[in-house]
Amino acid sequence: MKIRTFFKKAILCSSIAFISTSNASIDKLPEVFKGDTPGSSFEISYADLDALLKASVLETGKSNRASAKQGKAPIGTRLRVNINKLTALEGNRFIFESYKEDEQKVLLTNIRKSLEKVPSEVDLKHFTKKEQLAYWLNLYNVTILEQIVKIYPSRKLEDFLISDESVLDEELLTIAGIKLSLNDIQHTILKEKFNADPLIIYGLYQGVIGGPNIRKHAYTGKNVYTSLESNADEFINSNRGTYSADKKTFRVSSLYERNEDYFPSFKSDLKKHLLTHLSGSMRYKLEDSKRIKTNIDNWRVTDLYGTTRTFGGGTSTNSAALMDAIAGSKAGNGPGAVSVKLSSFVDSKNSSYGRFSKEQAILLQSLKHKTMDYNETQGVVSLTEMSDQPDKEEKAKDEDKD
Repeated sequence: MKIRTFFKKAILCSSIAFISTSNASIDKLPEVFKGDTPGSSFEISYADLDALLKASVLETGKSNRASAKQGKAPIGTRLRVNINKLTALEGNRFIFESYKEDEQKVLLTNIRKSLEKVPSEVDLKHFTKKEQLAYWLNLYNVTILEQIVKIYPSRKLEDFLISDESVLDEELLTIAGIKLSLNDIQHTILKEKFNADPLIIYGLYQGVIGGPNIRKHAYTGKNVYTSLESNADEFINSNRGTYSADKKTFRVSSLYERNEDYFPSFKSDLKKHLLTHLSGSMRYKLEDSKRIKTNIDNWRVTDLYGTTRTFGGGTSTNSAALMDAIAGSKAGNGPGAVSVKLSSFVDSKNSSYGRFSKEQAILLQSLKHKTMDYNETQGVVSLTEMSDQPDKEEKAKDEDKD
């Protein structure tokens, strides 16, 4: 009872401290999200998200900067779908077509809810910074997926993402008692906690061809930076990231303008960042260019076959893989059967502390309770207080060695 009472008081104090954020975006990093524990062995499990991404994401390969051909109107109609030929063949695809029914949509909602409550079960400061970064990226991505499937088959997401009523500004999440929008995560929590590292923006999927790739696996503390580097290389060396047809103007994605706060001296910092990853002839064009223009866009959703892409030819897209994926979904053995294959994963992660091993869950629960009791009289408790302390004799030996 004592622990529950204190926990309620803590949440109440947290809500009061950040009451100004209930109707507006947070403008500084909340105290509850500060801190980390270097060398921490605690890891968050994403088995459910991994399974969902593996079943639902199709990798289309790196760009070779080929442009798509405009499709011809089918026989019997004069209508044809206009596409952005420069970028239409690029970017991994998420099979939104498999998430039209409520039973599929709830998979994303359950994963989001499960991730959302992790910081209420254990303070994020007990994790390494890499583990925390992976957590925020996964939470962001599963939340945006959840929101897109609600409006699908809407296929052009410009208004959805950057209008005055952008989904990114909605307070969709409540983390450790604090209401947050996806923009709060991107432009306050991640930017401040990770020193505005530009690599972060490549881990924030937004559901459009003109944005960074969604990957076939969840981010983890172990893979997060290698995955972000890979996403940055892929995006920057694609037509949807950079493109130039002359020496005067170097065109880049409008993504960079929307993330201007990650580049304090925008043009010089952006150019330096791009040159770190850019290869081939585009690198020389950037070096020789007189100005950078942020005008590359493609707001079409990254679904599989609803956007009527033209495949084949000189692209790096594997058309055989695409056809296999479509055939599999129709046969009931591929992505179309996603709800059957993933429900057990999602259900197992919905329980309290379900994202940790049994041993870690016990330790984290004990740590949570001890933190509350300790804070009530002393202030804070460190993670090391939960471990077996060396006896005085062993401690003395270690001091002699030093």
